[in-house]
Amino acid sequence: MLEPKPLPVEAVLSALEKAEHYRLLGEPFAAESICRDVLGVEPANHRALVTLLLALSDQLGDGPAEKYRQASEIIVRLNDAYERAYYAGILCERRAKAVLRANGPQAGCMAYEWLREAMGHYERAAAAQPHERHGDPILRWNACVRILNQRPDLRPAPEEPAQDMLE
Repeated sequence: MLEPKPLPVEAVLSALEKAEHYRLLGEPFAAESICRDVLGVEPANHRALVTLLLALSDQLGDGPAEKYRQASEIIVRLNDAYERAYYAGILCERRAKAVLRANGPQAGCMAYEWLREAMGHYERAAAAQPHERHGDPILRWNACVRILNQRPDLRPAPEEPAQDMLE
């Protein structure tokens, strides 16, 4: 099996700029790879952790369970409550959108649940929000509300009737 070469520490800043560039070009796997190289030499690099989390969430349509799991593991590595809540919201919101794109059975119900979970994370982020963030969680919460309001097919799963125990 081939092993990746270690990234020189001097190349970290340039590599992170490339990772962000590749994300914006719609090449999240390339961004993911670069972030993993950076984290190989600087395991706590905040910028690499956030970019990796976003690159993984960009790939939720390509294997949502595994990418979601990997991104969730990164969230717990973030240092403050605001960022953990905010990026958990981003991850849930993007999972909802991936579910909608896949358009599988119960997609509307599943997307609804993911969006509501995202909104809960955004509310927690807003409560823990440093003032300099200028309302980012509120903007994301509002985007989720608009998606739910524009899509009547997004609704909670119907409650199953209780089975009579005497049957």
